[in-house]
Amino acid sequence: MKKAIVTGHTRGLGAAIAAELQGRGIAVLGMARGRSPLAGIEQAEVDLADPAALQAWLAGDALRAYLLDADNAFLVNNAGVVTPVGPLAAQDPADVLRAVTLNVAAPLALAAAFVRAAPLAARRILHVSSGAARSAYPGWAVYGATKAALDHHARAVLLDGDLRVRACSLAPGVIDTDMQAAIRATPGSDFPLRQRFVDLKEGGALDSPEDCARKLADYLLAPGFGSEPVDDLRN
Repeated sequence: MKKAIVTGHTRGLGAAIAAELQGRGIAVLGMARGRSPLAGIEQAEVDLADPAALQAWLAGDALRAYLLDADNAFLVNNAGVVTPVGPLAAQDPADVLRAVTLNVAAPLALAAAFVRAAPLAARRILHVSSGAARSAYPGWAVYGATKAALDHHARAVLLDGDLRVRACSLAPGVIDTDMQAAIRATPGSDFPLRQRFVDLKEGGALDSPEDCARKLADYLLAPGFGSEPVDDLRN
């Protein structure tokens, strides 16, 4: 049986990924602070930016019980935030801690727990990364650094040599989501590249969450998944 875990499944790309995988006959467990109206999926209400809450959930039996009958298991680490945006002097340290917890600590902890919870299954881990992981952008020091951490994690997983565990940190391109709206609303003084993203929106160059989710699912389920630990969906 094929089973997937999707974080941040209540809106945007995460919601589209959950629906796409479910439509392909894959059972889905969504993890987020809130609940999704998508019928037929299991849901765990966990604030992934709260280390104590995530640790308490992982200490329970829910993950192992969910994956017990899976012969193919998938973890899609989609949840993340772009904030704080701006130079160091403008960054609230509390926002930095929240971003690093949600963008890095949670997906890495989930990856380890996921692999341990399904020792007999073929396991695939997909980190939703960003082009900002590979090119430094002014104002995105925290976002870029957290996504780069996911890239490096996937590289190391490949070097571990476990053929039943594959991982890829995949940049999905620019998608028409709430995160993009937040980027366009950022003052140019905090994010000098803001106009580039405004132009992408106005030029109709943003991918829809549904189209991106379809391509991402194709990538996740392809035979060669994990042979490239860091990749871009546009390649």
